[in-house]
Amino acid sequence: MSLSITSTYAGEFAGKYISAALLSGNTIANGLIEVKPNVKFKEVLKRVSLSGAIANASCDFTDAGAVVLTERIIEPKSLQINLELCKTPFESDWSAIEMGYSAHDVMPKSFADYFIGLMASEISAQTEQDIWSGTAGAGTFDGFATLLTAATLPAGQDITKVAGGVNATNVIAELGNVADAVPSSLYGNEDLYIYVSQNIFRAYKRALGGFAANGVGANGVNGLGANQDIDVQYFDGIKIVAANGLADNNMVSTLKSNLYFGTGLLSDQNEIKVLDMADLDGSKNVRFIARYTAAVQIAILEDVVFYS
Repeated sequence: MSLSITSTYAGEFAGKYISAALLSGNTIANGLIEVKPNVKFKEVLKRVSLSGAIANASCDFTDAGAVVLTERIIEPKSLQINLELCKTPFESDWSAIEMGYSAHDVMPKSFADYFIGLMASEISAQTEQDIWSGTAGAGTFDGFATLLTAATLPAGQDITKVAGGVNATNVIAELGNVADAVPSSLYGNEDLYIYVSQNIFRAYKRALGGFAANGVGANGVNGLGANQDIDVQYFDGIKIVAANGLADNNMVSTLKSNLYFGTGLLSDQNEIKVLDMADLDGSKNVRFIARYTAAVQIAILEDVVFYS
């Protein structure tokens, strides 16, 4: 990995490193889907379907009905971060004093600690993105949207996005299209969610803040307009949450228990190993290493409404 340090090296170091904000990994952190840990290679999600079992009563035992077992496979993909930084550029930077005066110096602790946290945040952000929108390329895995795009959903449950995208003017109608497409067997279930992209969630909040044409009144909730923090939890009796990894103008509605994230150990995503190579090969390099596994799967496709 190349390392470039741009610094005036004048004045006094504030003792704080900063970086660009990363996408919040809210899906796993907030328990919005089911997590299946301890999956070393692959695991089978068994589905049991029962039909035609109820019949008119009689004196005899009459076998009736059909039991069908189907399965879905969740196979976590092995992923890694391998980075190598040389200590030399830091010798002429703000943090040089932390390296010690010996020629056998060490990586500045303030930078190393921050960089470990940055790597963990990068993994969390990428995982959030992949859970919903990932494709099985280098360093990524297929997300729910990719799986749903490739699947055949029941008629009426694969909804085409409105032309021009969702905004505060049409968001109520578009959310209504999703809610109307939810199978009757799922409606009213405490586990039912509408997962929406950030732009849809923002549009919904703005609509609640006041759009008379949408039936919520010109001054919005409590007559306070947009000058309020609206605690959005439901739409038409269905829980609505922002899934940060969903691409703009996408929505998924299903049971939380129908969406699975599989991994070996969830803690692997927070474990960063630091290896100073000085005692191994005499170099001034420091290696930062992370290894983890991840994948998602949908148990029952017939229980999903996909707006894309």
